[in-house]
Amino acid sequence: MMKNFIDEIRWRGMIHDEIPGIDDHLSNSSRVSYIGFDPTSDSLHIGSLVPIMLLAHFQRSGHKPIALIGGATGMIGDPSGKSAERNLLDEKILLKNQIAIKKQLSQFLNFDSKIQNSALILNNLEWMKNFSLLEFIRDVGKHISVNYMMSKDSVKNRISSESSNGMSFTEFTYQLVQGYDFLHLYKSHDCTIQMGGSDQWGNITTGTELIRRISSGKGYALTCPLITKSDGTKFGKTEGGNIWLDSNKTSVYKFYQYWLNTSDLDAEKYIKIFTFLSEKEITDFILIHRAEPHKRLIQKTLAREITTIVHSVESFSQVELASTILYSKSFKRDIELIDENTFLDIFEGVPLVELPKDNLITGVDMISALSSKTGFLKSNSEARRSLKENSISINKSKIKEEYLIDTKDLINDKYVIINKGKRNTYIIKFI
Repeated sequence: MMKNFIDEIRWRGMIHDEIPGIDDHLSNSSRVSYIGFDPTSDSLHIGSLVPIMLLAHFQRSGHKPIALIGGATGMIGDPSGKSAERNLLDEKILLKNQIAIKKQLSQFLNFDSKIQNSALILNNLEWMKNFSLLEFIRDVGKHISVNYMMSKDSVKNRISSESSNGMSFTEFTYQLVQGYDFLHLYKSHDCTIQMGGSDQWGNITTGTELIRRISSGKGYALTCPLITKSDGTKFGKTEGGNIWLDSNKTSVYKFYQYWLNTSDLDAEKYIKIFTFLSEKEITDFILIHRAEPHKRLIQKTLAREITTIVHSVESFSQVELASTILYSKSFKRDIELIDENTFLDIFEGVPLVELPKDNLITGVDMISALSSKTGFLKSNSEARRSLKENSISINKSKIKEEYLIDTKDLINDKYVIINKGKRNTYIIKFI
C-alpha cells in the first residue's frame, strides 16, 4: 500500500459516515470500491469532485476503484435530496453521456488495464436492462421490507414534505436498484465497499443489507460530507449556474476564477479536498497564507492544482496569464498569447461594438471611435474633453486626440480595447 486510505481522507476532512471495521478491512488486502455517477448530463460538475477525489485517493492507496455510470438508475431518478421527480433519459443519450464522463474521470483515475488496480468504468444498465420485473420482485424485492425502505430519510423527507406531490413507485424502488448494484458488483468484482455523498447513506446501506441477506457477506459503506460555503451560498454555483468540468460548458478561465475567488476560510478547507498535495505541503501553505493573506497563496495554489488536474498544464498557463493580463506592463504582447475564447471571458460584459474593417484603411479617429461610430460616450464634446484630460487609452497605452486607430492596434486581428480612466472599458470588434 502506498498509504492508508482512511487516514489520508480523514485528515482531509472527507469522511462523514462509515461502517465500523472498514479500516481493518482495507488494511488486510487490496480492496475494490465503487461510486455511482449520475449520467443525466454529458458533463460532471464540481459537485462531483469530492466522490471523484475519493476514488482517486482509493486507487493511489493501492486499491481498485470502479466508477459506476447509473444508466439504469438514471432512467429512474434518485429521490435523495430532491423535491421533485427527475426527467427520464433514453438509452442513446445515456450512452453519449457515459463516454463524455469517462473522459473526464480519466483526468483523475488510471484506466490502464496493465496495472493491477486499474480503474473500471461500468454501466448498471448492462445488468439491469434484461432483468424482468417479476425476477426483480422475486430475487431482490422480497429480501427488503417496505418498513425498512420507509425508514430511509430520502423517502421520509419526500413523503412528509409539504411542497412534495408525494413519491412515485418508480422513485420508491430506487434504493432497491442501487442496492442491487452493490450486490451485483460484490458477486462479480469482489467489490466490498460503496462510497458516495452523505445523502446516499440510506441507498448504500440498503446494498450492504442485500449483501448480508442474500450472499451472507459483508459490505461496507463510507460517505463524504456535502460541501458548503462559509457565506451560505451554494458550492459549485454561480449566477450562470453550475461550474462544469467540460470547458464547453464552463470555460477554463471561469473555472479557474471560481477557485481563485474562494474565501480564505473556504480555501483552507478546499485545498485539502480538491488537491493531491501532501499534509505537510498544505500545512506550510496555510501558515504562509495566514502570515500574508493579501497574497492569496492558498487560492492561487488551489486554483492552479485543480485547473491543471481537470484541464491541463497548458490550459492553466493560459488562464493564469489571462487573470493578470489587465495589469501587465506588456499588455498588447501578452494578450496576443491567449486564445479568443479566453479573451472574451476576460472582457465578458464589456460594451462591444462591431465596425467594418474597411474603416481601418484610412484609420478611425478617436472622436468617432469614442462617440459617433460607437456610442461609448454620449457626445463628441465628451470624447474631446476626455482626450484632453489624457484619460483615454488604446490597448492600455495613453493616446492623444489626433491618434488614428489602424491595423497595428488590432488584437487577434480584430479587437481594439479602449479605456476611459481605470473603470470604463470598451471594445471595438472590426469585422
